Amino acid sequence: MSENRLESLHQLLDELDRADAEVRAEAAEILRGWADGQLIAVPLEKGDLPGRFGMIGGSPAMLEVFSVLSKIVRTEVTVLVLGESGTGKELVARALHYQGPRRKGPFLAVNCAAISPQLLESELFGHVKGAFTGAHKGRKGYAESADGGTLFLDEIGEMSFDLQAKLLRFLQDGEIRPVGGNVVKTVDVRVVAATNRDLLTRVREGHFREDLYYRLAVIAIEMPPLRQRKEDLPHLARFLLARNAAEGLPSAEIDPEAVAKLQSNDWPGNIRELQNELTRAAAFAKGGRITGSDID
Repeated sequence: MSENRLESLHQLLDELDRADAEVRAEAAEILRGWADGQLIAVPLEKGDLPGRFGMIGGSPAMLEVFSVLSKIVRTEVTVLVLGESGTGKELVARALHYQGPRRKGPFLAVNCAAISPQLLESELFGHVKGAFTGAHKGRKGYAESADGGTLFLDEIGEMSFDLQAKLLRFLQDGEIRPVGGNVVKTVDVRVVAATNRDLLTRVREGHFREDLYYRLAVIAIEMPPLRQRKEDLPHLARFLLARNAAEGLPSAEIDPEAVAKLQSNDWPGNIRELQNELTRAAAFAKGGRITGSDID
């Protein structure tokens, strides 16, 4: 984050001396989150990119997300984030952590679909030496490593039914038992889960525990797909291209015809697909400007 922007935020805090304590606290939390580099720095300048909680958006669908977040960000309620792949579900989890009461603790993310069912229990709860072939020494799991912070369980709908029971026990009691061990450990962790599955359908089909579903979905937040927030596409395109430039990737300006073409697409891959398309278009754009002919 630039020194000028940090200075502006500090000035904002100074100007809020006569504001109520809640507003001052929110401003301070935002400042800390950005200064630590933990959130996407959404510019605040008048007329610049709209957004809150480290996310870009001014569409009705995103304003609803921001409204829910503003009500729960200072609590430790368990949250289930729903939405298609590529809609930014992890950004919600990070906002809840870095702008919430656990911001000083660790934030750890686990993709439950990327780890085999046989290993996921060990990854979550740890194991003792000799617990299984290759366990030459004990190892802490994500739950213990996240003590005092937040554990983000992505693609929770892919978790095996047996492991779901152990996760439920952990959520209820805050206790973990490493694989192969006899000693129960107590940890203090907030869990935020996410899925692109219809979990209620999984419950009806017998693939997901009903009691675990209701334990996770105390608050459910639905991240809208891009096809439901097309008015955000011009802002997202500007932001993604600017981020590409900052990271040394191909970048370019984008003209109105190209923006209109972006808005005519449905983007089934959501923001990930949009990012790839803009990077590709920028790489082939002539004169450093993306036109309609550069967009597939």
